[in-house]
Amino acid sequence: MAASSPSLLLQLGSTSRNGPTTINNPNVSRCIATRVIASETRDKSCKTNTLSSRRDAMLLLLGVSGGLSMNSVGAYAAGLPPEDKPRLCEAECEKELENVPMVTTESGLQYKDIKVGTGPSPPVGFQVAANYVAMVPSGQIFDSSLEKGLPYLFRVGSGQVIKGLDEGILSMKAGGKRRLYIPGPLAFPKGLTSAPGRPRVAPNSPVVFDVSLEYIPGLESDEE
Repeated sequence: MAASSPSLLLQLGSTSRNGPTTINNPNVSRCIATRVIASETRDKSCKTNTLSSRRDAMLLLLGVSGGLSMNSVGAYAAGLPPEDKPRLCEAECEKELENVPMVTTESGLQYKDIKVGTGPSPPVGFQVAANYVAMVPSGQIFDSSLEKGLPYLFRVGSGQVIKGLDEGILSMKAGGKRRLYIPGPLAFPKGLTSAPGRPRVAPNSPVVFDVSLEYIPGLESDEE
């Protein structure tokens, strides 16, 4: 153990300005070794305390207090993205939604219209272009077309998306925007593995979709 530490080599011999110095007295060697070990222990303690102080100072600068969960601290350390992602319904919209009546369908799907469209409703099997922001009930986003920069294209009513989204869009009109409260059986029966920094969707758990029906290819000319 002693031979592996550079500091403890001093007990066997050290180099000074006047050249190597050899120590032959065992008692002196033991004394020097004891001092070196004590000094090294203090150095390690100081380094540990310094690192701890730096870490505490960093957390204080970030506004991390003792009441913050370890998951939040871990999220920062992992460099996870903050929840300032683009949304289809911002703060003002959220306030207005509080006064919008809830519609409940026979399947258990619920929705609130953020904006009623003026275009046609999509027939079953037609391709639609829609933007969406998918969230767990707490409001955390797990998927969003807004972050991809393009509307999502799919054939509505054909099982290409979850049942709740299919049903919710079928009764919308082009140009409309709606919040869908999708129960577990109409969402992800097998759950959904989370991407880095995103919440996990448990099997048969409810989800919330904000969706805007941008257009229905092939029906715009009919409206003109």
